This record gives sequence, C-alpha cells and structure tokens, in this order.
Amino acid sequence: MVKAGSLLVLNRTGDIVAQWTPAMAKIDGPWDLTIFDQGNQAKVFVSNVLNGTVVRLDVAVSEDGVQIKGATQIASGYAFRGDPAALVVGPSGLAYDPQRDVLYVASSVDNAVFALFGAGNTKHDSGKGVLIYADNADLHGPLALALGPNGDLFTANGDAINADSKQPSEIVEFTTQGRFVAQLSVDPAQGAHLDLHFRRRGATSCVLPRSMTMCRTSPFGGFHSTTQDAETGFVARLHIYRIPNCIY
Repeated sequence: MVKAGSLLVLNRTGDIVAQWTPAMAKIDGPWDLTIFDQGNQAKVFVSNVLNGTVVRLDVAVSEDGVQIKGATQIASGYAFRGDPAALVVGPSGLAYDPQRDVLYVASSVDNAVFALFGAGNTKHDSGKGVLIYADNADLHGPLALALGPNGDLFTANGDAINADSKQPSEIVEFTTQGRFVAQLSVDPAQGAHLDLHFRRRGATSCVLPRSMTMCRTSPFGGFHSTTQDAETGFVARLHIYRIPNCIY
C-alpha cells in the first residue's frame, strides 16, 4: 500500500528543519515539486500522484524556520493509478515560469503536458488547466519537466505509458505553444530517467538559440548537454539523472 507521505525541509547541512504532513500541506503522495524562491518567502508547487492534484504552498522563510502560510489546491483531474513497473503513475514533473505566472504540469497517465495560468496567485482549482502538448508519437509517459533557458520545455519520458521500444528513455523538447522541437534517447533501456534540470553559470538569464543542441556524454552514468550564448558567453547545462542498473 502506498501511503500519503510527507514533505521534509532540510537545511544546507542536511538537517531536518520542518516536516509537512498531508493535513498541513494538502499532499497525497507528493511526486515532484518546484520552488519559486523570493528570499524571505517562496511558492512551492507539489504534484500529488495518489489523487491527481497539484497544490501551491505559500511559505515564509525566516531565522525561526520555514512555515506554511497557506496551502491551495490549484489543479485536479489528472489521471492516476498503480503501476506494476513504476509503482504509481500520475501528475509528476512541474516547471514554473514566474514572469508569466504559468505552471506547467507533466501528466504521465494522460500522456500530456498542461499549463496552469495564474498558478502563483490563484485561490481556485483550475482543473487540468490548458492542454499544450499531447503527441503519442513523441510522449511516452512524461515524467520530469523543466523549462530551458531558451524558453522551451523539456520532458523526460518514463516509458510506463505508451512505451515504444524504438524510442527508449527519450528527452523531448517542445515550445510552450506545443510545437515539437527535438528528441533524444539517452539510454538503450526503457524507463531510465529519474529527473532533469538546468543549471546556469554566470547569469540569471541569457538569450539562447530557439533549440538547445542536445548531445550525449557520459559523466558518471548521467547525461548533460551544454549550450553557450555566442555574445555573452553565458553557459547553460542540462542535467539528466538516470536510474543505474541495479541487482536486487
């Protein structure tokens, strides 16, 4: 039986400074989260895999710790279920654009990505939001989700849904308007993805080409692609975490 779980807040040395329960944070199987850090406050968006919802936690940060000031369910209706290979599947990857106040949601069972407009301030449940990308040729249970520095969305297919042996463990890039850009398989085995994110060096923002040039390397069993702005020299690196082969 999969339980509702909790959220643990750790400090920089790994010590637990807070534990948020389902009653406090409206969580039910937190499967992924993204944070908009505003210094002494933050917005924490959490996807719940056991009930198909997304919640926003408005958080205060001070010397006294991290406290939830409000918990709002902002989305619901995403398909979810148990899965023999992935344990459970449902809404997962989240990516937030604070400039446009849009939260993007990767829903594995729906095999689609949705947009929630006004996610940072709404007091209401917007259902699934607006469908922006659903393509059975390229999506195979989107799991992780990240906004690239070029403004495109990148998702890691988990392969628990709509699996294709000819397209294992793919990263798919598409625009926020739903136009396909690129795809790349990063492992010959299916379901090898765990998470992905971007890390920038030298600036908080930079202008990059429309499509990231994705290339495979093998740093410690993972994958990254690096792109550099020709004018500024700013570098953005995409990190993809893979599940290693294990013997049980």
